[in-house]
Amino acid sequence: MGVRPALLFLLALGCAAQEVSQSGLLLQGPRPMVSQPERAPKAMVATVHELATRAGLDILRLGGNAVDAAVAIGFVLAVVHPEAGNLGGGGYMLVRMADGRSKVIDYRETAPASARPGMFANSLEARVGYKASAVPGTPAGLEMAHKTFGSRPWAEVLEPARLLAARGFPASHRLELILALQVPVMKHFADSRRIFLHGGTRPVQQGERLVQTELAASIRRIQRLGARDFYHGETARRIAADMEVHGGTITLADLNGYQAIARDPLRGSYRGHTVLTAPPSTSGGVALLQMLNILERFPVKLGQEGSTEVRHLMIESMRRAYRDRSEFAADPKFFPVPVDTLTAKEHAAKLAATIRPDQATPSHTLSPAGNETGDDESMDTTHFTVIDAAGNLVSNTYTLNGFFGSQVVASGTGILLNDIMSGFGSRGRNLPGPGKRPVSSMTPAIVLDAESKPWFALGSPGATTIPNTVFQVIVNIIDFKMGLRDAVEYPRIHHQYLPDRVDAEPAALVTDVATALTRYGHTLNPALRSQGDVHAILVEPGTGWRLGWSDGRRGGRAAGF
Repeated sequence: MGVRPALLFLLALGCAAQEVSQSGLLLQGPRPMVSQPERAPKAMVATVHELATRAGLDILRLGGNAVDAAVAIGFVLAVVHPEAGNLGGGGYMLVRMADGRSKVIDYRETAPASARPGMFANSLEARVGYKASAVPGTPAGLEMAHKTFGSRPWAEVLEPARLLAARGFPASHRLELILALQVPVMKHFADSRRIFLHGGTRPVQQGERLVQTELAASIRRIQRLGARDFYHGETARRIAADMEVHGGTITLADLNGYQAIARDPLRGSYRGHTVLTAPPSTSGGVALLQMLNILERFPVKLGQEGSTEVRHLMIESMRRAYRDRSEFAADPKFFPVPVDTLTAKEHAAKLAATIRPDQATPSHTLSPAGNETGDDESMDTTHFTVIDAAGNLVSNTYTLNGFFGSQVVASGTGILLNDIMSGFGSRGRNLPGPGKRPVSSMTPAIVLDAESKPWFALGSPGATTIPNTVFQVIVNIIDFKMGLRDAVEYPRIHHQYLPDRVDAEPAALVTDVATALTRYGHTLNPALRSQGDVHAILVEPGTGWRLGWSDGRRGGRAAGF
C-alpha cells in the first residue's frame, strides 16, 4: 500500500510491556504520572486513549496536518476505544485552519426512511438491537474533512487503525470492566459475542490482545475505495443484509443516501475573546454561546470561583439557555432554528435581567417550552483535540451513543452500530422521521485570543451536560485565570431547566455554598456524579508552545513534539 515505514513502529505490539518508542512514548506500559499539562513547541494531541494519541502524532511527524491526524485518530478510536470511538456512529468536527478558514463537518447520524413516531414497542428497542441504529455518519464526515483540508494520502492516514485492528492491541482494565457490564445484552448478538466475549459470558480480559480481523478488512476496503465502500460498496451491502435478516430498519438505499454537511461555525464572543463552536443540528453550540452571553452581563471576579454568587449565576444562565434549547433545538433541515436571535447579545441581556442575585427562578415559572428533545446522547461519547505546527486546529466530538452503541456488530464487518434512535423524542420538533438528525448536545469549541489567533480548544462527552462542561472550562480559563489542568479538573455543576435541580460533582458545592444555594431556592441532587471528560489544548501566550491536558475523570493521553 506504499505506507511509510515510520508508521509501523506504532504497532510493534509484540514488544515488552514497557518498551519505549522512538518518540519516547510508552507503547503498552502504564501511563507515567503527570502533574502538569504536556508542553511541546510544535504540535499536540489530546485523546482518551494513548494509542490514538500516538497515531495522531505519527501522522503529524509524517508531515500531515491537524485534520489528517484527526481522521487517523477517529479511525483508531473505532478500534481501541470501541465503547465510544466509532465508524458506526456520528458527530461533529470543528476545524480552524491557520489561514483563518473554519468549518464544522456535521456528520450526525440520520434516521432511516422507515422512521416514524411510535416505531418502537418499548424504550429498550430504541437502545438495543437492529432497530436502534440510525444511518452512521462517521466515515462520510471524516472523509469530507480529509478531502477539504487534509494533506496526506487517505490510505496512509487510515493505516494505523487497520494495523491495530489486524494485529491487535492489549485490552485495558477499563475495557474489561465496561464489557462486563454489557454481557447480559451483548451475548445475544453473534458477531459482538465472538469478538468481545469469551463463550458469550466472559469479557476480554485486561492484557489480552484484542484482534478484530473483520474490522481490519472493512478499513482496508475504505482505504482503497473511500467512504463510498461504507455507503455503496461491500461494507454497505453487508450492513444492509444483516439488517434485513434481523428485522433492522437501515436499508441499502438509506446508506446510499447519507451525506455529511459542511457548515459555517457559530461565532460568538466572551469578554473580548472569539468563541467558535458547532451550529445546529447540534444544540450544544447555541446553548454554550447563550450561557456565555448571559454570564458576561455580570462582573465575575478573580477569586470568586466556586462561590455562592458565581454558582448561582451559572445555574441561572444554564436554566435559561436550556429552556430555549428545549423549545428550539431541532434538525434545521426540518425546522427553522432562530440561531441569530438565540445567540444575540440583546437576547442575553433580556434573560440576564430576569436573574435575581439571591433567589432561584423556578423552572416552572418560565414560559413552558412545549417541545421534547428526547434522551440525547448518552454519557458515553468521546472527544479529541489536535493542533499542528502551523496552527491548524481540530476539535472533534463523536459518539455511538450508549457504551458499544446498539451492542450490534454488523455481520462480517467488525463495525459496531450506534443506538442513536433513542435520541429522538416522543413529541415536538425531535420526533423521528426519514432523514432527520436527532437533537445533539455535542459542543466542540475553539477560543481565539485578542488577536484572533488560536488560544485553546476543547470538548467533552456527557450527553446534556456537555455544553455546561465546556462553558465552565472556558469561564475557568478566561475569568479565573486558571491553568489548563486546573480549568479542566475543577469540579463541575449542571442544570438543564428540567428536571429543576442542580447536579454536582464531589467538592463542586462545599457545605456553605450548598447551604446558601438551598436558601436561594435551588434543589440540589444528592446523587453526586462525575461530569464529562475534557480533552483540551492551549497555545501558551508569549511562547506559542502547545499545552495539552486529558481529563483525569476517565483518563487519556495528551502528548506532543
